Amino acid sequence: MSAFVKSKLKAARDAIAKQDYEKAREAASGVLEYEPENYHAHVFLGLAHIKLGDLGKSEQEYHKAIELNPSQVLAWQGICQVYETAGKWEQYAQTLEKLAHIYASVSDATKCAEALQKLLQIRRNESRSSRVQLAETLALLLPESPLYLVLTTLPPPDPTNPASTTIEEVQSAVHNSLPVLEELVSIYEQQENSFAQNEIIKRRTRLGAPPLDQIQRDVTLEVLSSSQLPRLYDEVSNHPNTPDELRRVTEAKLLRSKQRYLYALPVSTKVGDTKAQVAAEVERLINGMVLLKIPDELAWTLFIEGKDAASIEDYDFMLLKQYMILFKESSLTRLLTAYFDYMGIPPEEADEDEGRAPRDPNPEVDYAEIMIEAFSDLSNSILAHRIIADLYEQDADYENAIKVSESGLELVRRSEQNWGRPMKCSNQAFNVVLATSLVHLFPPKNHIRALRIIDEILSEDPHNNTALMGRGFVLQYAKRWDEAAELFGKVVKSDTDNLDQAFRAKEERAWCMAMCGRRQEATDELREVISALEELEGHDDDKARCWWKLGRCYWEMDDEHREEAYKNFVTSLKRSQTFAPAFTSLGIYYLEFLSPPDPNRASKCFQKAFELDPRESDAARRLAEGFAEEGEWDLVEVVARRTIVGEGGLEDGPEARASRRYLPINAWAWKAVGAVELTRRNHVAAIEALQIALRTDVGDHMSWVRLGEAYSKSGRFAAAIKALEHARELDPEDWISSYFIGEVQRQMGQYEDAIVAFQSILSSRPQELGVLHSLGQSFLDLGQFELTMGFSARAEASFLSAVRVSLELLEASSGFRRVVWKTIADALFHLSAFADISDDDLVQELLARVIPLVTDHPDNGLTDIVPHPLSVEGADNIPLLALQTAIVAYDYRLTLGAIDDAAKASAYSDLGAALSTFARRLVHDEKRERAQQHAISQFKEALRIEPSNDTFWVALGNATFLSQPGVCQHSYVRAIEIDNKNAATWTNLGLFYLHHEDTELANEAFYKAQTLDPDYALAWVGQGLVATANGHDKDARALFEHATTLTAIVPEADLEYATRLFTKINESTASRAASKEAFLPAFFVLDRFCKQRPQDASALHLFGLVCERVGHLSVGVDLIGRAITVLEAAYEESEDPAIERQFTIAHANVARLRLSTADYAGALESYQVATGLLPEQSDEGEVDAATQVLLAQCQFGAGLAHFKLGELPEALALFEAAMATAADQPTIRGHVVVLLAQTLWAIGTDEAKETAKAQLLQSIEYDPENLMAINTLAGMGILTDDDGLVDAALSEVLSLPLDQRHERDPERDVTYLLMQHHLAQGDTRQALSAAQKAVFAEPARTDARRSLASLALRTGESGAALATLESGSHAHGDLAELRAALALHAVALCVESAQDAPAALRLAQKAVVLSPWDRRAWEALAYIRSRGAQL
Repeated sequence: MSAFVKSKLKAARDAIAKQDYEKAREAASGVLEYEPENYHAHVFLGLAHIKLGDLGKSEQEYHKAIELNPSQVLAWQGICQVYETAGKWEQYAQTLEKLAHIYASVSDATKCAEALQKLLQIRRNESRSSRVQLAETLALLLPESPLYLVLTTLPPPDPTNPASTTIEEVQSAVHNSLPVLEELVSIYEQQENSFAQNEIIKRRTRLGAPPLDQIQRDVTLEVLSSSQLPRLYDEVSNHPNTPDELRRVTEAKLLRSKQRYLYALPVSTKVGDTKAQVAAEVERLINGMVLLKIPDELAWTLFIEGKDAASIEDYDFMLLKQYMILFKESSLTRLLTAYFDYMGIPPEEADEDEGRAPRDPNPEVDYAEIMIEAFSDLSNSILAHRIIADLYEQDADYENAIKVSESGLELVRRSEQNWGRPMKCSNQAFNVVLATSLVHLFPPKNHIRALRIIDEILSEDPHNNTALMGRGFVLQYAKRWDEAAELFGKVVKSDTDNLDQAFRAKEERAWCMAMCGRRQEATDELREVISALEELEGHDDDKARCWWKLGRCYWEMDDEHREEAYKNFVTSLKRSQTFAPAFTSLGIYYLEFLSPPDPNRASKCFQKAFELDPRESDAARRLAEGFAEEGEWDLVEVVARRTIVGEGGLEDGPEARASRRYLPINAWAWKAVGAVELTRRNHVAAIEALQIALRTDVGDHMSWVRLGEAYSKSGRFAAAIKALEHARELDPEDWISSYFIGEVQRQMGQYEDAIVAFQSILSSRPQELGVLHSLGQSFLDLGQFELTMGFSARAEASFLSAVRVSLELLEASSGFRRVVWKTIADALFHLSAFADISDDDLVQELLARVIPLVTDHPDNGLTDIVPHPLSVEGADNIPLLALQTAIVAYDYRLTLGAIDDAAKASAYSDLGAALSTFARRLVHDEKRERAQQHAISQFKEALRIEPSNDTFWVALGNATFLSQPGVCQHSYVRAIEIDNKNAATWTNLGLFYLHHEDTELANEAFYKAQTLDPDYALAWVGQGLVATANGHDKDARALFEHATTLTAIVPEADLEYATRLFTKINESTASRAASKEAFLPAFFVLDRFCKQRPQDASALHLFGLVCERVGHLSVGVDLIGRAITVLEAAYEESEDPAIERQFTIAHANVARLRLSTADYAGALESYQVATGLLPEQSDEGEVDAATQVLLAQCQFGAGLAHFKLGELPEALALFEAAMATAADQPTIRGHVVVLLAQTLWAIGTDEAKETAKAQLLQSIEYDPENLMAINTLAGMGILTDDDGLVDAALSEVLSLPLDQRHERDPERDVTYLLMQHHLAQGDTRQALSAAQKAVFAEPARTDARRSLASLALRTGESGAALATLESGSHAHGDLAELRAALALHAVALCVESAQDAPAALRLAQKAVVLSPWDRRAWEALAYIRSRGAQL
């Protein structure tokens, strides 16, 4: 080191000592300039910076010093000071730990302890460090720490003078690490629990998360696989200073930690060794605790539950008793105590009194109830499940035994998974109980499942007697007697200690021999069993069963042994009075063998047998047959249902649903239940019962018929058809199946198929009354369906057929009069709605047959409303006569005998509906009021009988809609209260609110109706009316349009939509000459409307105007003519001025149409009629604007007719009169002037042409914005080659801005005239330029592109024409324009390239198909074909 460096370092040290830090900084910096890697210079500079407050530079200098010499403590101490001053606690803690290691490396224990002491203070401050960091620091005080050897050289702390040292905490920890271990355990326990809980919550919220138990298992495995707690628990337990209480608590924690880890480990080969190792550790802990009798319930429970015992007796009873002593309050102790008392096992220790005999159970204590109550708290105990399963099996409670066994098997499976080792004995024990219970529970229902389990048991233990017995019973029920006898024989020959099982096996073997015909051997063996049983106390049921089987053997021998059998049956009942089969056998004896038979005693025996055991199916069937013969069907149902319960036909008791996979033994019981449920209209229950019955008896024709009927009445029509078709296949001669098929087809809406089915039955059975009625109803339903679809003629034929068939039924029998007259009246009522009857003769013929039958009854009270008597002769209004006949028929139906209330209410309602319809057709107010009031009284009478029928309330509301608003609203609200999901009722209520101008409530009601049934058209109509009332015409038009597209036809929607569409197109400023396609929707809906309402003058008039716009002029003339006829008749009756005005307008319009058809005389006549009806002046001396317009049109039209007829003076006079009339109407006057000028121009003389020009110039001067006059004047200039006139006419329009020009000229007539003017002058280039400007201005207009393409073709530029047409082919133009462009496109394509001739031909053909009336399309097709022929 040079003298310079030494001097500078000394100067820096001196400056620091004098606290002259600026000078120290300069001196240290001077050293570093000369020697950059001088350690002390960096340290001094760092110290100077920190004192000067520059912590950042200080930290940098200390880092450089540390890099130069990491083992020196000066730089570390300095940077510690920097971090402490700056509050960088994490870096400060890390530096302290590094310092501790440096001090330890030089064996400076005190300095190392001081650093650790400071580090602990930092880590214990929760705002500066976490609990895990504290644990890591505490671990430095343990023996595993690299600092521990140095720290052990510290002296122990002096408890008498704690202030003598600053490292007392470290000294204490080094010399007694137990508190440190306890603190570490607390920290890690808290940290792991918190992490596990948070992780479980987080993972549960993930998409596709596994089940909660799997998440818990995964998190537990993740936490415990790296947990520090087991090691710490071991250290605490092995620590010499650990007290016994803390050691027991720690061992318990260790056990639970390892047990959780063991259960979380999966059963796989990868972790198999780990799981086995952990299991061994857990077992070691458990065994130690049990051996030392430590009262840890988990350890004892795991020890007991882990025992894989073949039977309960294999458990260590001494150990169980020790458990009971240690844990007296546990549920398992209560269960074991009751079990030991029940089994007579003394509770004392065996070694205290080994020779003590088992004590008898206390008969006053219900040990089973105690065990079951305790078992409810032991859902995870295998031992408890085994005890309870055996208990249920012994008590023959097989259903609960199955449940407990299945639960026990799940516990065994879970235990095997948790421990990673099999529990074969426990698994087999549960399977034995499960299989035995399945064999005896509702045999043979569960035998398939039982056999699978038995086979599994026998594959492991071929000599398992219980399993062999179970298989034997299964074979018995399958009537495989020899095989069953062999199995029972194996049990008999086996060396078994179970005498009950041996006796039962011998008994069953004897019974099998008896069933095989070896009755003598069977009787001998049964007597041996009986002799052995009689010597035993108890076993009453076994004795009774053996005596009964012995009696059955004698019974099957011959008649001579029947008395001996009888004695055995009686003996059986003496042994056990509750043995049901003996009662059944006695009943058969009394009924079939005793002479004379004793049915009463037999019935009592059967009843007793059935009461004791519902499985006595023979007794049950005989009882049911007896009750059926006596007509006691309720008792038949009771017997059938109890029989079903007895054979296991229900899953969970009498109230449960039928078992789905069940093959019934007693199919007759299910058939009986199905029939009873069908008569009670419980169709779902009937279907279920009949389906189960058919599982056994598939060929029962009647059951299939009943099943089909039940399906149809429950609305499952497809299934009904299948069932009935199957029934017809089983018995093709049975017409009932075909009849029900027809009924189902009728309910499905397949009316024509139903009619065919009924007619096929009537062809062989013409007098079958029910079929005739169904045929008539099918015709009626078909007519209603056809009417809704708009097929009026078909509907009329169907209604007439319904009347004809019903009359045939009346002639065949009078027993169906009420339903027949309803069918007839309904058909006539629907016929009355037709405006025109197509087959008047047939209708009159049927009415002539019906009227005498209904008009002669004495109770006719409608003479003041309906003419009496009715007569077909002289009737000019057949629909009205049909309605009157329907009213009388409905009234006649009310007089037919005593009908039930429901039918009577319907009859009153039908009569009210007919009267209400009749009232709307009447003209005379007094008679109309009588009919309406009578209708209201009929609805009220119907509601008095059936007040919960919403249809009747709606009908009453409709009848009082105008006359009694309060009653109407109440009726609709009551109907909604009864059925709030009826869209029609909500719509009626909405119309009511709309009628009374409450649009808000009306809109809510219509919205509710649309929500309930989006296809209910009238709701959309109502909402359209609401939109109209609110001024939302666009929305209203869209709503009406939607209503017309729905399936149900609503004439009002058709008319409203057509009216609004017609108005919209006429008011549109975009085009004065809208294409035909725009009017087509109105044309179709009006056509449909007028067919339904042919007397609606407004609709006929509107339809005529629409026909005018689509080009059907003659049809339009006819329609408006019909409207005029209707209006004339209406005016003659009412003389209403409004009708007169409509009549006048109709004449004016029909006159215009006649002008278009060249019927000038007819047009003139109509104009004259209209003019004659129009007033020249009103009372105030002025003519209103509407009248002026109409009069001007009539005058001008009449003038035009005179002109066409060659009557020029009259024509000119009328033209001048029209101009005078329209003087105050600029628009009308402008039109009149233009048409007058055109007429004058048509005269052809120069004077007339000049007059025409003068008229136009005068009109333009009067109205400069009259574009029609300007264009007409320009057109005259073009025709006369008067360029000045053309320029004068168009200059003002052409000078306007483009937007204003287009606004004035929506049809772009100016552009057309310019092109025509240039073409007339032969200037094709200028014409092409005008067309190009039009396309540039509006590239989306197809007519402009078509004009440009046409001009391009004229100039020979076919390529340009083709490009123009193709570039606009995707534009959303008018369909007519697109069709017109098709022909032009075809010509351009053909001219451009000969190779494209086929494509051009296809386009031309398409144009012809789309517009067959368009001459240009045909010309284009002809041209292309001619060019193709030339090529």
